[in-house]
Amino acid sequence: MTTLTLTLKPVSQIKLDPGSVVTISNVSWLEFESILQELGEKRSTRIAYSKGTLQIMVPLPEHEIPKDLISDIVKTLLKAVGIRYQPFGSTTFKREGVAGVEPDACFYIENYQIMIGRRRLEPGDPPPDLAIETDVTSKTTLNAYEAIAVPELWVYDRGKLTIYLLRDGKYIKSDTSPNFPDIAIAQIIPPVVERAWQVGSYQALEEFETAIAEGK
Repeated sequence: MTTLTLTLKPVSQIKLDPGSVVTISNVSWLEFESILQELGEKRSTRIAYSKGTLQIMVPLPEHEIPKDLISDIVKTLLKAVGIRYQPFGSTTFKREGVAGVEPDACFYIENYQIMIGRRRLEPGDPPPDLAIETDVTSKTTLNAYEAIAVPELWVYDRGKLTIYLLRDGKYIKSDTSPNFPDIAIAQIIPPVVERAWQVGSYQALEEFETAIAEGK
């Protein structure tokens, strides 16, 4: 009779190509925490965890340009309207025992003063006021953001920006952003990103800043 021996390999040894997504079902919270610790903080992968499902994603190289540019656009707009903020990058946000997610970029706006000086998140810290995703966002990712209760989520995908607002614990699509009620966010950002592919991010952002300053 042949005896089978189960060999377990660490998740960190899984080799993924850029653009790959691995979905693992029936992952407990303790297993999720263990995987996070194993993967470490200095990594190219991003994670989303909700309802026992873990997704590990490796962004494509071209994902970096929209991510950084949209983040810079947010900073430009906030400065233009005189609103202070605290960026928190791709910090791992968690709701204990329920969900975890790492945005491409995120900002504390209403709650920025609470987060000044924070080197790590502390129990009781609020979620970011605005999070940004620049890849195809799965149901697992949206569920995680809902569970963590991020009030506003922007998803940029294939030349389109979708704004999600949290209402009664669920996301609804919106044509406007409460953080920029007088600015057509979903209309102005895609052309700036497309412009960056043509002339580079520096010039595209410079042109955008000039247009904002001139009130165009």
